[in-house]
Amino acid sequence: MAEFYKFLASYEVLIYIMLAIGGMFSFRWLWRSWREWQVAVYSLEREFSSRRFGRSAVISIFIVILFCAEFFMATFIIPGLPAEVFVTTPTLDLISTPTGTLSPEMMTQFSGLPPQQAAASTSGCIPGQIMITFPEPGDDIKGAIELSGTVNIPNFGFYKYEVAPSGSDTWATISAGRSTVNEGSLGRWDATALTPGDYQLRLVVTDNQGQILPACIVPVRVVPLQ
Repeated sequence: MAEFYKFLASYEVLIYIMLAIGGMFSFRWLWRSWREWQVAVYSLEREFSSRRFGRSAVISIFIVILFCAEFFMATFIIPGLPAEVFVTTPTLDLISTPTGTLSPEMMTQFSGLPPQQAAASTSGCIPGQIMITFPEPGDDIKGAIELSGTVNIPNFGFYKYEVAPSGSDTWATISAGRSTVNEGSLGRWDATALTPGDYQLRLVVTDNQGQILPACIVPVRVVPLQ
């Protein structure tokens, strides 16, 4: 049904034009059939004219009904539908690596970046809406961990969490989710293959309109396994 509403809204003008053209031909046919029926003298001629008049009348009425239905849907029904009917929530197929680990290509790219000092502060985190509660800023990370926090905004679409070396804008998507989370698990992160050093972990939330909200960024330090 959503696809049907999208079609009516997207091609409203074209539908009106097509119905108008069809109406012009059908009403012209209706008028000519009615005139032929009026001037017909013989019974057989009147019978043929009557049939043509009936068919043209049915087609004309059908076009009028379609025109009224399109007008009613476009004017009263579609404007009252929620926005999510027309906006498709981004799917997780676009996520590069949804397994909680980084690709070898991204690992190679990370290894070539110089380590920098991590600042013990967060950016873009909103308590009760967009928040990473574990790990905390400045925490040491080793091996696989379970991230926890909160993702709960109006018109929620989906979230993903990413990692980058400290001071770098080269972000790698770790994983993602399509359900709101309240002080619970956001997903798993395996940092075993990362080169020890300072990193940024960020939580990115997108609403169902496709708008990306400011990311919650937490600086952490990856340390080698003992």
